[in-house]
Amino acid sequence: MKPMRIENINTYRIELPFHGYFSRANLEARSSTRVVVEVVADKGEIKGYGECLPVQAVTGETPATVERDVVSFASETFFPHNLKDISEIRDFVERLPAGKEHNAAICAVEMSLLDALGKEQKRSVSAYLPRQFSTTCIHYGAAITLGDKARIEQVCAMIKNFGIRDLRIKMGSDIEQNKTALETVSEVFGSDCKLRADPNAVWDFDLAMRHLPLMIKNRVKIIEEPMERTVKGFAEFAEAARNNGMTLMACESAPTIHEVEEIIREGHYRMFNVKLCRSGGFHRTLRIIDRLRRENIPYQIGCTLGEGGLLSAAGRALGLACSDAVTYDGSYDRFMLKENIIEEDVSFGPGGAAGPLGGYGLGVTVKSDTLDRLCDFKSSIVVK
Repeated sequence: MKPMRIENINTYRIELPFHGYFSRANLEARSSTRVVVEVVADKGEIKGYGECLPVQAVTGETPATVERDVVSFASETFFPHNLKDISEIRDFVERLPAGKEHNAAICAVEMSLLDALGKEQKRSVSAYLPRQFSTTCIHYGAAITLGDKARIEQVCAMIKNFGIRDLRIKMGSDIEQNKTALETVSEVFGSDCKLRADPNAVWDFDLAMRHLPLMIKNRVKIIEEPMERTVKGFAEFAEAARNNGMTLMACESAPTIHEVEEIIREGHYRMFNVKLCRSGGFHRTLRIIDRLRRENIPYQIGCTLGEGGLLSAAGRALGLACSDAVTYDGSYDRFMLKENIIEEDVSFGPGGAAGPLGGYGLGVTVKSDTLDRLCDFKSSIVVK
């Protein structure tokens, strides 16, 4: 088989606006900035795309560091310039730096290579993923962001009418606001829902313990990253939550296999939120998932706030390869974004249901004119 010759790599820095605003602890966002990576092969006949949303507070990355990393990766002697097999992409990722400081960039580059290879070989990205836990349909949950009672009632009504009952409630450091959110959700859904609380690590021990009765009363079953692992009293709170039938789920503190191993040894978090972009793409994310499976530790497939169509398509492929995940977040495209960079609508349907995407590679079509129009910074690399 003749290899696919990669000749150029382009990066596009793009900001996509939201419908309204989305609030979580210490953040109110009306848009999100991402880097799109485009690999051009076989004299422009094949183009593969990847996307990442760097989160500086979690991995230390910014759009600028991602763009620098892409240049660095493309100049490596082990970059798969002449690509013909999925093993070459895996070997390439294995040889890149292991720290979290490059994960978003690695995700975007790996995704673009997989998309290009799939298009060249006329295969879906899913064909390159393990099939042991594959399924033809998953069901996404929905997020309830910070807001006043009226806003939460409005969001809850939309979610309920759409048939979704798996809910993640964003929380901050204001216990009264959090109490209102929990009570409002309970008023709308009653006992007909599964609740996860997500404070994004802004609590301390005292505040977490004050929230515990609220969690018990409102039937919260999972608390996602309530505080930093190093905060005094974390182990005590984890035990108190566990004794009251709740599971603590690691999120921001688990970007790499190294942190995951540490957290498993500590034993306080009994569940993990695994995100494709934060964990460094398919190969590294699946490595984490395999490790959790060996320990029979439950996990969910998560997403980064503001993901566009490329990351949603990649997240769909990952989710469909992981039927054993407890919950799924993602594919919020048409519900969140005013404008997207792909032609297809990959949002989930009623009840959160979502199946495979058609087509080769990621299964989506990038709108080149939109990519150029929305781009506020572009760089081009000639691959030698």
